[in-house]
Amino acid sequence: MSRHRGPGEPSRQAGGPVRAVLWLSAAAAGTAVAVAAVRRRRAVGPLTGRVRRRLRLERGLATAQLVARGGIRYASNAPRLFATAGETRQQLRNDLAMQTADDVTATLGTMKGVMVKLGQMASYVDDGLAPAVRRTLARLQDSVPPMSPALAAGMIEEELGVPPERAFARWDPEPVAAASIGQVHRAITWDGRAVAVKVQYPGIAEMMAADLDNVALLRRMLRVTAPSQDVDGLIAELRERVLEELDYRREAANQRRLHDYFTGHPTISVPGIVDELSTRRVVTSELAVGARFGELTDWPQEERDLAGEALYRFVFRSLYELRAFNGDPHPGNYVFHGAGKVTFLDFGMVKHFTDDDLVPLMDMARNLCVDDDPARFRASLEEAGFLVPGAPLSDEQVADHLAVFYQLVRESKPITVTSEYASSVVRRFFDVRSPVSQYARIPRSYVVLQRINLGLFALLGEIQATANWRAIAEEIWPFMLAPPSSPMGEAELPWLASRPATARPQAET
Repeated sequence: MSRHRGPGEPSRQAGGPVRAVLWLSAAAAGTAVAVAAVRRRRAVGPLTGRVRRRLRLERGLATAQLVARGGIRYASNAPRLFATAGETRQQLRNDLAMQTADDVTATLGTMKGVMVKLGQMASYVDDGLAPAVRRTLARLQDSVPPMSPALAAGMIEEELGVPPERAFARWDPEPVAAASIGQVHRAITWDGRAVAVKVQYPGIAEMMAADLDNVALLRRMLRVTAPSQDVDGLIAELRERVLEELDYRREAANQRRLHDYFTGHPTISVPGIVDELSTRRVVTSELAVGARFGELTDWPQEERDLAGEALYRFVFRSLYELRAFNGDPHPGNYVFHGAGKVTFLDFGMVKHFTDDDLVPLMDMARNLCVDDDPARFRASLEEAGFLVPGAPLSDEQVADHLAVFYQLVRESKPITVTSEYASSVVRRFFDVRSPVSQYARIPRSYVVLQRINLGLFALLGEIQATANWRAIAEEIWPFMLAPPSSPMGEAELPWLASRPATARPQAET
């Protein structure tokens, strides 16, 4: 997440944008994909250990070369940087950052898999990136270089048993989007429905497994950003969620559940699944057409506020009502229609929670935001495993350190989510200098949930969304269930009345 600067305003650190982009590449060195290796393999079968090791080496080499190119680019321009000053020096830094971002975007786009996911995250959460650099990386949010029409058609035939021209009444061989593990084609079913068909890249499962096999690298990355955490537990959770995403049958089940729940909602929609055209590596759903996130940022502020409220309601109604959270909240997963209407896409990385998982979250929110009781807030953190019991910290220290995550819901008043606030959440999340951080933990059950701090707040900050977030939260918190606080809340009433009674998890009394 970048701080929005004026056209001539310098970044806060010399060379910061270049180093931020290079950090992204270096952090994943050894886990990159050489997608050409997959395209050479027409038959998609299990990879031997030897081939997987070769893939891992190829991925590492591709990323190492990317990092080296960036380093050479910066080093070769160092004399010019030292010889210039003021706006000229800043312009040179910006040019270097843009060249590096272009290289990173092009390279990660062809690599796909885990690397694209890292690039997508960096494009909207890295506070060190200038707006122009982030816009370049943002190309990874909606589209990366696709596989050939022939390869996509081969995957359709392998999964559905017939070529796409027979599986569908009309098939567009050119994809409308290409992302980290698959690409999307438009089609018309034989009964006349317009659909989006997501086709998985051949061999991507094996390649992502090769990425995740690099446990030593993942440990190094996590120990830098989260030195006091249970690194093995975090890696296990990451592996489980990422590998789940590769099974489109699981994604279809997640999407079907969310579609059924939000059917009839006035502003939130989830496309329905076409079961007979969905398999392990192909998933077909209703086609959603509208504006993407990049277009939303240019809409009037009133429209952005309504879209932000819909995003917020979707996340927390999913969490507290369905006990599920979409763990991939990047900007490419939304389609906007105006008047607060949003279609939500991509449910491959969904975390399901138990009542026992949710009770501590409600206790923390109530103890800090409603009762303003730091001691009980701390106790609920310890009980959930977020804080080491008996840590030599005052209750106030603990509350102050974590209050930034609750800032939007501490008081009942309209608050504008700014890029600066979203950045402060990221900085606090990775702040290893605070005395609290060495005693803070992320329990495995909540690893994916923490992305809400890096994802939802980043999106709301990007569109400068304003709402009374506390009042909306009170409508949704199971321990409050307050009456509607906005026109969107009022419009939800008939939909809520039509929902079957759900056993809501209850916070402790």
